[in-house]
Amino acid sequence: MTSTPGTASKVDLAHDLIRRRILDGAYTPGYRIVLGTLAKELGVSTVPVREAVRRLEAEGLVEVVRNVGATVRGLDPVEYRWAVETLAVVEGAAAGLAAPLLPAAALAEAKRINEAMRTGLDDLDPLRHSRLNQQFHRVLTAPCPNPHLLELVERGWARVSGLRSSVFSFVPERAAEAVREHDRLLGLIERGAPAAEVEAAVRAHRHATLHAVLRHTGGPA
Repeated sequence: MTSTPGTASKVDLAHDLIRRRILDGAYTPGYRIVLGTLAKELGVSTVPVREAVRRLEAEGLVEVVRNVGATVRGLDPVEYRWAVETLAVVEGAAAGLAAPLLPAAALAEAKRINEAMRTGLDDLDPLRHSRLNQQFHRVLTAPCPNPHLLELVERGWARVSGLRSSVFSFVPERAAEAVREHDRLLGLIERGAPAAEVEAAVRAHRHATLHAVLRHTGGPA
C-alpha cells in the first residue's frame, strides 16, 4: 500500500523523533518504545509510528520482538570498533598534516573550545560535550591540504555519530579524560612537534575512547 503525503510526513516526524532520542541517549539500550504513548504525544495514530519503528529496525537502531514489542538496540561493539579504528587512522593523518599549517587564531579557538568543555565537566551535558568535542577536532583538521583525506574524516565522524551521537552518555568519565588528552595534543601542536607525533596522539586519543566504550558494553577492549 502506498502512503499518502500526509501519512508519509507523519512517519518522518515519528522516525526523526525516535531516532533523535536514541542517538541523544534519552532512549537507552533496552528502552521499550510504546507506540500508543508516542502516537498520543505526536497527535497521530499508531500507524505512522509503527512504520517509523520498522524503518528504525532496518537502520539497526531498534529491535522488534514478537509479543514483546520494540526496544532500543544496544551499541554494536564490532561495528563501533571498525568505525572508530578507521576514524583514528584518517583523522590522525589529517591532523598531522594540518598541525604545521594551523594559524595562531585557530589554535586559540581550539583552546577556547577545550576550556568550554572543561567548564562543563561539573554538570556534564553529554550532547553539549560531544558537540564541542567535534568542533575541537574540526578546528585541528581544517587546514589539512588533502581534500580527499578530509572527506574521509567527515565520513568517519558521520559514521561514528550515526552509531551513537554521544559516547559521553555511555562513559561520562571519558569527558574529563578527553579534555586532558586535548591539552596534551594542543601542547604538541604549539611546540611544533613532528607530524608523526601529532598523528600518533590523535590516534591514541580515539583509541582511548574506543576502549572505554568497549569496556562499558562488555566487548573486547
